[in-house]
Amino acid sequence: MKDEPPPASSTQWTATLHQDHPLAGRIWDVADGRFVEEEALRQAVVSTQYVLLGERHDHPDHHRLQAELVRATTHAGRRPALAFEMLDVTQWSTVAASLKKNPGDAEALAQALDWANSGWPDFSLYAPVFNAGLEAQLPIVAANLPRAQVRELVMKGPEALPAELRTRLQLDVPVPEAEAKAVREELDRSHCGHLPQEMLEPMALAQRARDAMMADQLLGLRVGNGALLITGNGHVRKDRAVPAHLTRRDPNTKVLSVALLEVSPEALKPQDYAAAVDAPSLPYDYVWFTPAMPEDDPCKALRERKTPPGQ
Repeated sequence: MKDEPPPASSTQWTATLHQDHPLAGRIWDVADGRFVEEEALRQAVVSTQYVLLGERHDHPDHHRLQAELVRATTHAGRRPALAFEMLDVTQWSTVAASLKKNPGDAEALAQALDWANSGWPDFSLYAPVFNAGLEAQLPIVAANLPRAQVRELVMKGPEALPAELRTRLQLDVPVPEAEAKAVREELDRSHCGHLPQEMLEPMALAQRARDAMMADQLLGLRVGNGALLITGNGHVRKDRAVPAHLTRRDPNTKVLSVALLEVSPEALKPQDYAAAVDAPSLPYDYVWFTPAMPEDDPCKALRERKTPPGQ
């Protein structure tokens, strides 16, 4: 298998919006400030210990491209762990039992995890990524903080977590104010400005804890071959998310951040997308641009409710 070339990516997009955008399908190397071919990205992925692959959760093309990068890694002879934001650490035993009973069966794993009731998009979207990992017998890692603990963090603060875990995740270490302010503002915008101000700090703590837990699970792996993490684009940004926690805890570790971003007709250059993620520059190592999926305006209903009739 090591000598076989990885499969070439398909130019057939599932997403229908802006397929003719000049950035659609192109890969931007942020550090070098230039476009690169897919092979260059594959080489970077293959040669890095921890690779964080971002996504829009309900975007089928994002999962297809993630699966391609997983396969590129295994074709190169590496066997990293395959970690998922969508699985929390209480599900480790469920994953292990399912794979022992039904090795390589992604659908059986989804049933064992009760994915249909998990709140994540349909498993058919994620199946290509799971199949790419299971075909190569990669370890499947449940990486996220359980939702029950996230809720407790929001309600009770850091003391909701056991002292040992709180210390390991460095939740008692103060966050630089600029970073804390940026996270609060992002949360406020994502909730259409209707989140009570007193909830911004607790929710920022929960976000930080989830990033820290995912980093902790990657660092705690004993397989020795590194890991690929499947997660939302917000969790792969280098300035404050999972990559920051990884390098803070192990300054010598090698981390690669890949964002999969939808193109916008108002943004024709890669640098234009920094503003969309509220950063002075793109906070990733690579950005792979894709056509966009339709999306309802989450704030529209709230705006209409607040607009007097006739205006």
